[in-house]
Amino acid sequence: QVQLVESGGGLVQPGGSLRLSCAASGIISSLYDMGWYRQAPVKERELVAIMSHFGIADYVDSVKGRFTISRDIAKNTVYLQMNSLKPDDTAVYYCKADRDSRDYWGQGTQVTVSS
Repeated sequence: QVQLVESGGGLVQPGGSLRLSCAASGIISSLYDMGWYRQAPVKERELVAIMSHFGIADYVDSVKGRFTISRDIAKNTVYLQMNSLKPDDTAVYYCKADRDSRDYWGQGTQVTVSS
């Protein structure tokens, strides 16, 4: 049974930082393209950052220079370090594992950026 469990969300002030974690079980996450997505109220879910199984990272323009995706192969975990957070970053953040048209999603973790 495949599970992706996100953690690390919360309430943070503008300019603050959070680190999200996505712990995988039932798959070897380093063999998958691992992505972080987010969905704000009344908006579509969007891809924020992705790390290919080769270890190459890419980001949506709005977070470049502020967010960093990384992975710990030994822990089978993917991270999203979020710095200089803005109110527009408020959303539920989801982790996704994708390989050969097979994909798995986590349950999401809420990030709220507000003073």
